[in-house]
Amino acid sequence: MPVLRKLLVANRGEIAARIMRTARTMDIATVALYSDPDRDAPHVHAADEAVRLPGSTPAETYLRTDLVLDAARRTGADAVHPGYGFLSENADFARACAAAGVVFVGPSPAAIAAMGSKIEAKEIMAAAGVPVLPGATVTGDDPAELAAAAEGIGFPILVKAAFGGGGRGMRIVTGPGELAEAVRSATREAASAFGDGTVFLEKFVESPRHIEVQIFGDSSGAVVHLGERECSIQRRYQKIVEESPSAVVHAELRAELGRAAIAAGKALSYTGAGTVEFVMAPDGAFYFLEVNTRLQVEHPVTELVTGTDLVRAQLLVAAGEPLPPEVAAAGSRGHAVEVRLYAEDVAAGFVPVSGLLSTLRFPELPGLRVDSGFTSGQTVSTHYDPMLAKVIAHGATRDEACDLLARALRETTVHGVTTNRDLLIGILRDPEFRAGAIDTGWLERRGAGALAATAAASADAVRVHALVAAVAGQAQRREQAPVLRGLPSGWRTLYSAPQAISFAAGETTLNVSYRVRRDQVEATVDEWQPGPVTVLAASGTEVDAEIDGVRRGYRLIRTGATWYVDSPLGATALREIDRFPEPADPDEAGSLLAPMPGTVVRIEVGEGARVRTGDPVLVLEAMKMEHTVRAPADGIVVKIPVTTAAQVDAGQILAVVEAEGAAS
Repeated sequence: MPVLRKLLVANRGEIAARIMRTARTMDIATVALYSDPDRDAPHVHAADEAVRLPGSTPAETYLRTDLVLDAARRTGADAVHPGYGFLSENADFARACAAAGVVFVGPSPAAIAAMGSKIEAKEIMAAAGVPVLPGATVTGDDPAELAAAAEGIGFPILVKAAFGGGGRGMRIVTGPGELAEAVRSATREAASAFGDGTVFLEKFVESPRHIEVQIFGDSSGAVVHLGERECSIQRRYQKIVEESPSAVVHAELRAELGRAAIAAGKALSYTGAGTVEFVMAPDGAFYFLEVNTRLQVEHPVTELVTGTDLVRAQLLVAAGEPLPPEVAAAGSRGHAVEVRLYAEDVAAGFVPVSGLLSTLRFPELPGLRVDSGFTSGQTVSTHYDPMLAKVIAHGATRDEACDLLARALRETTVHGVTTNRDLLIGILRDPEFRAGAIDTGWLERRGAGALAATAAASADAVRVHALVAAVAGQAQRREQAPVLRGLPSGWRTLYSAPQAISFAAGETTLNVSYRVRRDQVEATVDEWQPGPVTVLAASGTEVDAEIDGVRRGYRLIRTGATWYVDSPLGATALREIDRFPEPADPDEAGSLLAPMPGTVVRIEVGEGARVRTGDPVLVLEAMKMEHTVRAPADGIVVKIPVTTAAQVDAGQILAVVEAEGAAS
């Protein structure tokens, strides 16, 4: 029986740090890997040793089997934990570890290979008696062949990548006219994300719930399940809210799901942690989706309700030990909910966001767990998934867990990049979500923008925050004054004009006019004139003020020209407008700008082409996802200054569409 002494974690971010946290408690030394953008990432500092992988992209670094195993050799690591993503479900990598004499913390290469192809996986599961959906393998985009396959399945149909996951390479098709293009698009995205463009067709269950079961096996052949998780709240086929147990799975259904999941595990002679995913119809019938032969992103909710450490169990089983007692006989207590905090622009269609994460702080609350791969001052790269952290709450009931999690997100300080925090809070507080009336299409129907707006700072709150930022700026200037710091800025012996400052809050401009007289402030924000404003304490980072008879504390951080204000009213980013800006060349009318840094993968039209509103003009790839840039209005494409495979920056002009009648 091998004894694991040094563990190389072949991953990055929060999962790498989380694995190292458990390894440390087991007296197992750890080795981190890091790409050039990850040089100062938390997981690097959490490890005992670290090895640089030169380069930036996953293909240059974390996906290089040769570099990973060379790092294991140089550091003397006797085991490799792949985390999730990257090489975690790569059977060739697992075989290479064995050949190098390194323990792979995961299932056998045979199990990974069998489940690596969703087509083969369905055949194995059907033979094991696990319910599966009707489907067909795709060998090309021939319309006749696709039509024949679709006829045998029936619409709606899901086009699905045979390899990989995370929602990439998936398209829902409602009619025959859309099928060929959906297959082509899904094939391209799957090839880019997973290195294999194979896709297949599968019957799409309408209004389904996504239910998955955590399984665990050991080398003796024992396989157990640790209950289900519900992951129905998704955007672009990717989970953003996960919970355990499901609000609709009763004891009898849970037993059926567990039996099917164990049958799947036994069919694979499964060892280690795995997840059997099902799609569940409104009538409670469930069908096999896939087996994830690795630890899942959402594993913390299972850990919290069962009181287990799944990484510890993985390491013990990898060392040849039987299932630990707490896993073999796991019970369940309470409810756990997890959300994924992403750097993304919800209003723009969940566009990934990169840039400097100037501040990231989470509250400390009983029952709250945070697994984060970022700290303040780090840069969110365009090369990797934009998830900043997983925030997880555990309570005696589902409502208690949701309440705690919503409060924790409200008290989280996150500055520098746009995030989906308001959306997550809106979901957790939504009555339909609280009632469990959800499915995988719920978020799209409910409206992400509308949900986010319920939690975002109101227009009145933004005006208050603009006033507070003006006060903080005044206090900061006095703190830095070389003489007479006790006098307010702009002080005169005679009554004179008020001070003025303007802020941009998104697309809105706020003009603040104010006078500070000791602890009293006379102010106007555009047309709004607050009642008495008393400042009890003020600095460049904190303001304690009573406005319109209500006293609140405000936390502020200034980064460059931007003020970030957090208070019980919400969070606001205010960019101070330069009173004397330098003139800049305006973008050409009709310019289509890159919404994010990325690569041009396809140009759909040529210069001189006539387009209609919403027509695709070109396609960008960023963070392994395709993003279509569409015409904003009817017109003529007069310029395309980029080429296929070109790297572009956010805000760069991709094309110019001259609106019809503009030239006349």
